[in-house]
Amino acid sequence: MCDSYRTIKRLAEGHYSEKRSRFLSFALPVSTVGEVNKYLQEYRKKYFDARHVCWAFMLGAARTTFRTNDDGEPSSTAGRPILGQINSHVLTDILIIVVRYFGGIELGTGGLIVAYRKAAAEAIAKAEIEERTIDEIITIVFEYPSLNTVMRTIKEEHAEIVSKTIEMTCLMTLRIQRKFSERLKNRLKIEKIQIK
Repeated sequence: MCDSYRTIKRLAEGHYSEKRSRFLSFALPVSTVGEVNKYLQEYRKKYFDARHVCWAFMLGAARTTFRTNDDGEPSSTAGRPILGQINSHVLTDILIIVVRYFGGIELGTGGLIVAYRKAAAEAIAKAEIEERTIDEIITIVFEYPSLNTVMRTIKEEHAEIVSKTIEMTCLMTLRIQRKFSERLKNRLKIEKIQIK
């Protein structure tokens, strides 16, 4: 099971021209379908005068949630080539939008596929790609006298405290890299710490 994934840090833009048609490309970091829809609305409104606003996205560390849209271009000539670039760079949590301003000369299906692929590649080339770990969130409950033991275990296992409530009964939410989560859970169970 893979322990990390590749995504982009921030918005990156590219452009490509072919036979007077202009292709503006935008690679955006996203983590939900809701975010994707918000950006699509925003870009359609901003580029209302463009002939086509085509796109593809990939979500999740497992890279199983994805969609494409040709926005009126011939079937599979825009969204699929954009998704192909996302796949060839093994990226996820990314939306690529390619806006086309028609230049008056038909490109044909082969020409469109090349143009959308190159436009998407331009945005990815300008993007800052980073590798992120796949983390697990663990919530634990324990009595206050166990606090020092818990804190030592958290430090030794390199877990991050996301939130904590320290009272007679303590509650903590931890984030840890998935490959280390079982070892942390086992150590906490030995100390009789309740894992929710």
